Amino acid sequence: MMGSRFPALRLVLALVVAVLGYPVGRAAAEAAAIAEPPDRLPKNRVDQGRNIDFLFEALKAAPDDESAKVVENRIWALWFASGSDTADLLMSRVKTATDDKELDLAIELLDKIIVVKPDYVEAWNRRATLYFMKKDYGRSIADIAQVLSREPRHFGALTGLGTILQELGDDRHALEIYRRALAVYPRLQKVPDLIKTLSEKVEGRDI
Repeated sequence: MMGSRFPALRLVLALVVAVLGYPVGRAAAEAAAIAEPPDRLPKNRVDQGRNIDFLFEALKAAPDDESAKVVENRIWALWFASGSDTADLLMSRVKTATDDKELDLAIELLDKIIVVKPDYVEAWNRRATLYFMKKDYGRSIADIAQVLSREPRHFGALTGLGTILQELGDDRHALEIYRRALAVYPRLQKVPDLIKTLSEKVEGRDI
């Protein structure tokens, strides 16, 4: 039934397996192959890594939703910082194209950014979002795999993956992904309700 609706479902599920941390698939292996070892990273990226580690600890410890949102915004600011004038210029054009509903153009621009800055997490994440908007779930999940290979705590990519899995009818894996996102960001909006609904559907109600 699902196979008739989604011809590339086998590829999609293989990528899901890779993202979930089960036996490594081709997409995850390719992602690992291009990842730089820590001793080769520029100092600014090392500093950024330390800053974002601190922010994720603050995100877990946030006492209320308002405090959590402040920390979340700082994390997004670090993710959006490409460190490349060329990438920044192209990303501004991506936003314009997206606002104008020119999704194919936006994807072409993101392709160029990824060539220039393959370690720029937000370019992969933005392209994953655009592929999702086009209902190209296979490519969207492949890009999410690239995001999570670089930043496993990317709550935006995790919730996006959960949404795709729900669209595909894979509630069990969607529940697992949402729980991972909530472990990273305990005050993530809407996700607790999704977890409650899916846990009742997948695991049954407590007696």
